[in-house]
Amino acid sequence: MEYKTVKCVKLNKELRALDKAPFPGPAGQEILEKVSEQAWNDWLNFQTILINENRLNLMEEGAREFLTKQRNKFFFEPGELDMPEQYVDPNKVPDLKS
Repeated sequence: MEYKTVKCVKLNKELRALDKAPFPGPAGQEILEKVSEQAWNDWLNFQTILINENRLNLMEEGAREFLTKQRNKFFFEPGELDMPEQYVDPNKVPDLKS
């Protein structure tokens, strides 16, 4: 089965594209054209961390605006991501020396 590819802005390589825009409007169209399926799935995982660790209520406009800013930073701004202070990476072994 053939699938479309996209030069992913996040992962900087040609990868499988999303099948459709993840949401309506210009921002959804930009993601469809510039973000790979793999990078979108990475975002969904990171978004879940942000929602849970920051205890966001997505019914609140401020929470949705926060996620929009974080999404844009995730895809379109190079550099380290701001992890929530209390987040503990489950894949890292804790330092028990302290």
